[in-house]
This record gives sequence, C-alpha cells and structure tokens, in this order.
Amino acid sequence: WPVSTTHSIMGGIIGFAVAGIGLHAVQWPRIAEIGIAWVVSPLLSAFIAALLMLSIRKLILNAANPLRRAKAWGPLYIFLVGFTVSLVTLFHGLRHVQLELSGDESLVVAGGIGLIVALIGKLMIRHIDVDAPADAGFQYAGVESAFVPMMIFSACAMAFAQGSNDVANAIGPLAAILSVVNSAKAGVGEIISQKGPVPLWVPLLGGLGIVLGLATYGYKVIQTVGSRITALTPTRGYSATLAAALVVIVASKAGMPVSTTHIAVGAVMGVGLARGLGAVDLRVVGRILLTWLITLPAGAGLAAGLFFLLKRLLS
Repeated sequence: WPVSTTHSIMGGIIGFAVAGIGLHAVQWPRIAEIGIAWVVSPLLSAFIAALLMLSIRKLILNAANPLRRAKAWGPLYIFLVGFTVSLVTLFHGLRHVQLELSGDESLVVAGGIGLIVALIGKLMIRHIDVDAPADAGFQYAGVESAFVPMMIFSACAMAFAQGSNDVANAIGPLAAILSVVNSAKAGVGEIISQKGPVPLWVPLLGGLGIVLGLATYGYKVIQTVGSRITALTPTRGYSATLAAALVVIVASKAGMPVSTTHIAVGAVMGVGLARGLGAVDLRVVGRILLTWLITLPAGAGLAAGLFFLLKRLLS
C-alpha cells in the first residue's frame, strides 16, 4: 500500500516525545499546521492534475489530427516541466550551495532551462515512429507515444521532488542527533541547532536508502499507484506526475513535511476523476485511505513501545 513515510516518521517522533518526555514536548500547533497541509496537498495535486488532463483533451485529443497537435504542443508541455520545477527551486535561492538569485534572474535561468528541456523533448518526439495499425485501431495511440518522452521528464521532476521532501524527512532525526553530539563535544550542551550544518554523508545515506527500497519493495507500490487506482496512459501519467511534483516542491520550499505519497495518489485520482467517477476504483481508494489513517498512530505506538523497551534494557 502507498503509505506515507512522512506520516510514519512524524508518528515515530510524536510517540517518542510523548512517551519519553510528555505531551508538553510536542509543538501541537505546528502539528496542526502540518495536518492541514496533509489534507490540502493531495486535493491540490488532484485539482492541478485534472486541469492538465482537461487541457490536453481540449488542445490535443479533441483535435481533428491529434498526433500533429501533440507534436506541436508537446514542446510547450515539456517546457512547462523544466520551467516550473526550475523556477520554484531557484526562486527562494539555494543558499546551501552558495547560489542566490533575484526574482528576475530566477525567471531568466528557469526560462533557459525550460527551453533546453523543451528542445531535447522536441527532438525525442520528432523521432517517434507511430504504429499505423495501432493508430487505426486506437485513435490516440500516436498521441500517447508522443507523450512518453514528456512523461519521462515529468517523472524525473517527481523523483527530484521526492528527494527534496522524503529523504529530508528520513534523515531529520539523524541530523538532530548529530547536532546534539557535536554540541556536547564542543561543550555547548545538549542543544539542537535549528540551522546547523548537515554532513554530506547524511543525505547520501538517505538517498541510498531510497534507491535500495525502490529496488526491493518499490515495485509493489508502483503496481498499486500505476494500475489499480485508475487506468493510466502517458497523457494521464504526465499530468499526474507533473502536478504532484509541483505541489511537493512548493511544500518543500515552505519547509512543510507533506506526504509525497498522498500527493501522488491525489494526482492519480485527479486524472481519473477528469474522466468521471467511474474511472476510479473506489474500493482501492478506500483501502489506501484506511492505511493513511493507521500509519501515524502505528508509528507513534511502535516508537513509544521501543522507547520503553530500550529504557528497561539499558537502565
């Protein structure tokens, strides 16, 4: 099931804090803000994905020659991926790599990146060979083939977004522990610095864990999100992944630990709902929602249980 790693880690931290220190140790107003973001973010990704899908339907699929329109509009859709992802990333500056740009500079750089990505995508679309029998049997076979390169770019954008949020969630507790250890060594005391430097090996470790998890159990979640919620094609997959990536990146820039899983599922539901309620398997959605509700309290309970177990063993 596509559960939320964000919910898991948040539940674990809350469970440990309440069990080890007390209810007062948790910043409940901040938790409430994050909870609201958890609800709003998948709804927003569903809305954006549905809008993208409806635009593709109006501009391309409903045209007299869908394949020709796909090749004409395709570079613009690819430009949208490169431009928006770059702009959101650059807009607030990348201070940790000593790169800070003004608003106008960010627009120019993002526009340049978008044009380069669009040019690469245009070359890829131009060399697509359309199977004539398949196109005759299914009117949009050529269009879907043209959107395969576009989906590659949007999937890369979503992977970038996932790294900006989920890896950060996973290594957050480790970074806090390192801050305590380094502060103690320096004689400062057990103070967690809000802006302390994070060693390079920490995010690399998180990234390695993401890759290993994808290589082992990731395929099961891919099957659920990719085929069991609603039937996906390259046009729908492009809309879903780009919408999800945009929402996740914006949330990451705001420092909000949202669930990339919830956002991705919301986006997939959005492209399904663009075709009508019957296009979405509500039974699968219901099971997913149930796992979402269970994840945080399960993480909190396990963390509290492990804390008491270790306390008993070590005391």
